[in-house]
Amino acid sequence: MRTTCILAGCMAIALSSLSFASCSDDDDPIDNPTPENPSKPETPTEITLGSDTVSGVWGKNSIIKVSGRHITVPEGKSLTIEEGVTVIFDDNGVGASHTPIEFIVDGSLYCKGTAENPVLLSVDESKRTADNAFGGLWGGIVATEKCPEMLIDHTIIEYTGGAVSQDSPSALKGIYTPGEDFDPHITTNNVNGRYVVTNSTLRYGVSDAIYMMGGQGIIQHNTFTGIGETGGEAINVKAGCKVDAAFNLMFSPNTNGFKLSSSGQNDEAGRKQALVRAYNNTIVNAGWRRDGVKGGSIYVEKNALVSLFNNLMVNCKYKAQTPKWGQPAIDAGCATESVIDYNFYAAGTVSSDLPQDVEEGTLNSYLGYTLPNKNVFADYVDLHSIVAASAGDAATNPQFVNFDLNAVALTAFVLNDAWDFHVLPGSPVLQGAYSGNDSNMQPYFGTTGLNVGGQAYTTDMPAARFGAYGTN
Repeated sequence: MRTTCILAGCMAIALSSLSFASCSDDDDPIDNPTPENPSKPETPTEITLGSDTVSGVWGKNSIIKVSGRHITVPEGKSLTIEEGVTVIFDDNGVGASHTPIEFIVDGSLYCKGTAENPVLLSVDESKRTADNAFGGLWGGIVATEKCPEMLIDHTIIEYTGGAVSQDSPSALKGIYTPGEDFDPHITTNNVNGRYVVTNSTLRYGVSDAIYMMGGQGIIQHNTFTGIGETGGEAINVKAGCKVDAAFNLMFSPNTNGFKLSSSGQNDEAGRKQALVRAYNNTIVNAGWRRDGVKGGSIYVEKNALVSLFNNLMVNCKYKAQTPKWGQPAIDAGCATESVIDYNFYAAGTVSSDLPQDVEEGTLNSYLGYTLPNKNVFADYVDLHSIVAASAGDAATNPQFVNFDLNAVALTAFVLNDAWDFHVLPGSPVLQGAYSGNDSNMQPYFGTTGLNVGGQAYTTDMPAARFGAYGTN
């Protein structure tokens, strides 16, 4: 089903409300004259970058244009992007090959938006259309093995997924393979790095939204929309990572909301087992835009040690999967100490008419949840989970404030701003969730937190309900 809804949210940013900025290749910002009313200047500061290296401060409400060059925060330096800043990446790319622009972070990056005035990393406003959702118009943020820390707070990142070429910085650094890979919205690659992504929106990209190949991370209270064109996950975690992921909304990831793997594990080299605790996430319409039986909500493999619970899956193609159980190895299934349980699978009546689903018998999410699947191990996984008894089962309808799971097309990928995934009082998702205090069901960073930019960020504790949102 073709979605004709236009993209909203930050696309209606009023440029007349932007204020003065500072931009520098040094840690000290450029001095700008102070307007009579700094909060409402008549003309915002607009800067077209003239250097490949960036650091210092991009001041509140400024417009930063990146054209004809990749940009890098150098090792040992930092860049702070203040609230309301709009960063526009030219989709014409770099050089004669038009290589999509990449934002390389060897130093530290701090995006500090607010709910009322978020940071925006995007393309020209005229290009922000549904037709360009999977156009790969720029290359995303690539935090290298040198990046010690990064904060993405109240930030919108969109239209990423540029094809990696021979001259892409990520290829030259050996992070991605030219001709094969497409840049995610955010990449991390430092096993000792600290990364916080919170209160942010990552939408419309060819590849994954967050691809973590290393680091400690808190990923919470975010919205992921329209992730992946022919593959891709909202959150993809590999070896060398220790991550909490909670209270996120994931709408229409191409393959999974979560793909969790200890691929690349090498204890001697310091790239240790992937450790993930993910709970109270809402995953909607996952897997329908992906060919075949791979993915569909959550996929765990290759010795990843996970605790996945209190998640709400709505009209996803499959239940949580792992290729093997009881055979933990970096070429097999998840660690046997893993917990994949106390989840909620809701199924509407909306159906797919795609040939692959007709052939496989996965015409709706209920069939996908219940048909035999070699990657679903019912004796070990989801023993206490709640699964819809039929397509459109009223007893397991989450009763969202405003989202009809019996009407929205399974392949829809544009999030309607009017939808509200809070639930009504009496919703079945408010009962039956995990409510204990077992040590392996607590966040890694719920107490000590992660220190990023001199501030301690902590993961919110699990809520005794299914999904990211309770009642209003």
